Amino acid sequence: MTGTNQAIGGGGFHHVAMRAKDFDAVVKFYTEGLGFREQLRWGEGDGRAIMLDSGDGSCLEVFAGGKGPAPEGTYLHVALNTDNCDAAICRARSAGAKVTMEPKSLAIPANPPLPVRIAFCTGPEGETIEFFQLEKK
Repeated sequence: MTGTNQAIGGGGFHHVAMRAKDFDAVVKFYTEGLGFREQLRWGEGDGRAIMLDSGDGSCLEVFAGGKGPAPEGTYLHVALNTDNCDAAICRARSAGAKVTMEPKSLAIPANPPLPVRIAFCTGPEGETIEFFQLEKK
């Protein structure tokens, strides 16, 4: 991964996630209104999700099934690109973050599946941060 952040290896945003009460209207707004492009789509009904590329590889991930304002607000988390998820979460922990999910490898069930390694922590203001590492296929 190319990047200039030597502390976590990589840098930049991969995606920001939100839950939408009206999934189709949100997707239409970002694609038709703001020019985002569909990158991945998976699931059905209230289990649907989509990754929308903002134009530089940074994405907005939209989840269906919103029931109004969520306790955490509209945005669920900020995901940061890294080439070493394990080292990044260790660094965050050392800086005082509370780890809420240790590093885990999984495949996003898109077509084709996307293998990733992710971890989550809570920052100093209670914000949720995800470290997002693409895994080699």
